[in-house]
Amino acid sequence: MAEATPNAGGPLRNRTTVDIATVLGLAVGFGLLAAAIVLGGSPGSFINIPSILIVIGGTFAITTASFSLNEMLRTLRVALKIFIQVNRNPTRAAFQTLQLAELARKQGVLALQNVMGAIQAEPVLHKGIGMVVDGTPGEEVEAILRRDMQAMFQRHQKSINVLRRMAELAPAMGLIGTLIGLVQMLGNLSDPGTIGPSMAVALLTTFYGAVLANMVFTPMANKLERNSADEAMVNQVYVLSTGSIGRQENPRRLEMLLNSILPPEKRVSYFD
Repeated sequence: MAEATPNAGGPLRNRTTVDIATVLGLAVGFGLLAAAIVLGGSPGSFINIPSILIVIGGTFAITTASFSLNEMLRTLRVALKIFIQVNRNPTRAAFQTLQLAELARKQGVLALQNVMGAIQAEPVLHKGIGMVVDGTPGEEVEAILRRDMQAMFQRHQKSINVLRRMAELAPAMGLIGTLIGLVQMLGNLSDPGTIGPSMAVALLTTFYGAVLANMVFTPMANKLERNSADEAMVNQVYVLSTGSIGRQENPRRLEMLLNSILPPEKRVSYFD
């Protein structure tokens, strides 16, 4: 059987690192794009201020109209977190909570007061254990934490929806820019000097829209969705564990319960 002295003595921290997959993927993708442009011999022709204003400005403006200013600002803050990876391992979380469950079974739930400072890095676990120590019934602890998780999921989903909406709008704004460029070109066929700039607007807006949608907004939305799912898995472990501790159930039963929600490769064998 595993050692029953919870890591209660040392702070429960999550290691934060740079998300190499995100950084490498974006760097390679844009690097290959830049290389293709430079090898073509005319990189300056891919920079067009009117096209940038139409696509980027238009995408952000219409997305803001679709949501709210606060949601847009929150999404921009959250989007920066795709470059940071917080290693929240559900196996480690399950092991920690089983240690806490065994401590509570042997010494009583009031003994968990001694570990409150060590688990501050995990708000869901900290809140749940705090309610258990205060004598809140296990069913009520679980219900409260599930409502908190649902509210958190809705906040995450709003940011994901904003990014997906931007991914939808960027190509549309590119198409609008293309139409503007074509209208300008057809309206000035008598002046050959205007045909080139108008065609540049027409083509580059489509290019910018496709790049933003497929190389920026969609990957960001997918990464946020993945990170949200990882966080939800760990929080689910904490919700089940604190509810079980509050009901003073056998830790062996908690182990079976946790393994029922964990993927096969992440299951724990605490008592074996």
